[in-house]
Amino acid sequence: MSLRKQWRDLDRSTVRSAPDRYALYEVGDDNGTSLGVGIGVLPDELRELLAYGEGSNFHSAVDADAAGEPAKVRWELTTSKSHAENLLAEHRDD
Repeated sequence: MSLRKQWRDLDRSTVRSAPDRYALYEVGDDNGTSLGVGIGVLPDELRELLAYGEGSNFHSAVDADAAGEPAKVRWELTTSKSHAENLLAEHRDD
């Protein structure tokens, strides 16, 4: 299941504008193909994605050798870490 949100470019301006809240986020390549999902404090996770290609709580949905580079991101804000964990569990069950 993909998040029903519009993709945003994964760049510094997106990181700067991201709310400082927990979120479930989805990462995509240049074509908008989903590479996986993760949870965490959104700006922190996006900084990790920019620097290292994945966040600390990122779960890849594709084979690393076949995956494109992270270029897009979209997210669903949550009310807490446990809410984000619940959304991730639901997302993985779909």
